[in-house]
Amino acid sequence: MEEIIRVFPGALRELCRKSFEEGREPEEIRLRIGQPVLASGRGKEWFWDREGCRVREASYLSESSQSAYLWTEQDMKETLARMSQYSMYALEEEIRSGFFTIQGGHRIGVAGKAVCQQGKITAIRSISSLNIRVARQKKDCARELLFWLCQKGSIYNTLILSPPGVGKTTMLRDCIRLLSEGTSLLPGAKIGLVDERGEVAASFFGIPQNDLGCRTDVLDACPKAEGMKLLLRSMSPQIIAVDELGGKEDCLAVEEVLHCGCRMLGTMHAGSIEELGEKKYLKRWIRREYFERFVLLSLGEKGERKFSVYDGKLQKLC
Repeated sequence: MEEIIRVFPGALRELCRKSFEEGREPEEIRLRIGQPVLASGRGKEWFWDREGCRVREASYLSESSQSAYLWTEQDMKETLARMSQYSMYALEEEIRSGFFTIQGGHRIGVAGKAVCQQGKITAIRSISSLNIRVARQKKDCARELLFWLCQKGSIYNTLILSPPGVGKTTMLRDCIRLLSEGTSLLPGAKIGLVDERGEVAASFFGIPQNDLGCRTDVLDACPKAEGMKLLLRSMSPQIIAVDELGGKEDCLAVEEVLHCGCRMLGTMHAGSIEELGEKKYLKRWIRREYFERFVLLSLGEKGERKFSVYDGKLQKLC
C-alpha cells in the first residue's frame, strides 16, 4: 500500500495510514473532484472524517458530508504528477485506454473529457475521477483450486472468470506462482506471462515485483496477441498465461497457442457461466471445447472469495 499512500496529498496520507494501522485496508479507492474520498473492500464502503480523523461507513455520508475529506482539483493535479513521476506525457498512451498502472501493480482507472477523432478516443483530458484498484499478492489462495486444473503431466486449458474487482487477477497470479515452482500435483513448468497492463507481475523497469515462481518469463506492457506469438517463438513455454482476454486479435492468438501444443491459462470478465455463450468468440471455443476448465469466482456474504469449476461442456464439477 505504501506505493499508493505516498502519491496522496499529506493530509490524506496521514488519514490513510491511521486507518490501515487499524486493519482496514481497501480494495478500491475512488477520487472524484469535489466529492468525498471513498474506499471499499469486502462489500463495505467508507470515507475519512477529516475533523475527527476517523473512518466512517459510507452509509452515514449524507449526515456527515461536511466533515468528510473532499477531493480537490489541486489534490488531483498533485497526485497525478506523483503517479506519473512528473511526466503525464509518458502515460498518454495508457490513459487513452482508460487506465494506467503504477509501481506495485496498482491499476488506476481514469474518467474525464474524452478527445475523439473519427469515432475513436485519442486522449482523455481534464481528468476528474480516479479509481485506484489495489493490487495484493495473496500467496496460496489458488492452492485448493489447482486440484481441479491439473491433469497428468500438465494443466487443463483454463479460463478464470469473474466480474471486475472479485479477484481473478489475484487468483491467476497465484496459479502462475504455484505452477512455476511446482507442487505435489505437478512438477514445475515453464510459464510465459503476457502482462499487458502490468497488474500481474507489477514489473518495475522490467523486473517483476510480485513472486511468480522461478520458471516464469514476463513480457511486460505488450499487447496480448503480439505477446503470445512472441513467447511461442522465443521462450518455448509449456504454459502461456494472460489476464483479461477480450478482442478478436486476442482470441485468434489463443487459438494459435492451443494449436502449438502449449497449455493456456487466462482470465476474462463474466458474471455467470451463462454469460459465456453471449460472448462472440467464446461460442466457437465452447463448441470446439478448446478450454477444458472454466473457473467462476464470486463473493460470499462476508466478502470472502469462492470458486466454482466447470468442464469444457459447462458441466459443474464443484
